[in-house]
Amino acid sequence: MLIIDQATYDAILAHARRDHPDEACGVVTGPEGSGRAERFVPVPNSAMSPTYYEFSSEDLLKVHKDLWERDEEIVVTYHSHTATEAYPSRTDIARAEEPNSHYVIVSTRDGAEQQSYDGPVEFRSFRIVDGVVTEEDVKIVAAYADSDSSERGDN
Repeated sequence: MLIIDQATYDAILAHARRDHPDEACGVVTGPEGSGRAERFVPVPNSAMSPTYYEFSSEDLLKVHKDLWERDEEIVVTYHSHTATEAYPSRTDIARAEEPNSHYVIVSTRDGAEQQSYDGPVEFRSFRIVDGVVTEEDVKIVAAYADSDSSERGDN
């Protein structure tokens, strides 16, 4: 299950809407080994395409240097689909190289003909390991303290 705080969820949706009709992309990082998606890091789509996203090698290097300096890891890799459902394409599956990452796809397909989009979206999360796609539940919490206490049964 992906547990994500409301602010990060909202930031991913805003990025997908803002970049529409091109695909938006980025990562959410967290302390190494924690599995907590804490720091939203939008990355420019160097392909600038409505059907494909790509991190430039320079941007990817910058993200990884930043991760190293902060003792963080990528917890979520996200991108948007502007004309199709929020489900991994063959290309998405082939490029999924982080077995511990949650792969989030946001679909803005309801606004496919629009130059900007502020309508409803579809937000789904997947694990992709060795080409096998498994959808997972998404739990949105106000803050991580909320999920920590409910996971321990403190509520």
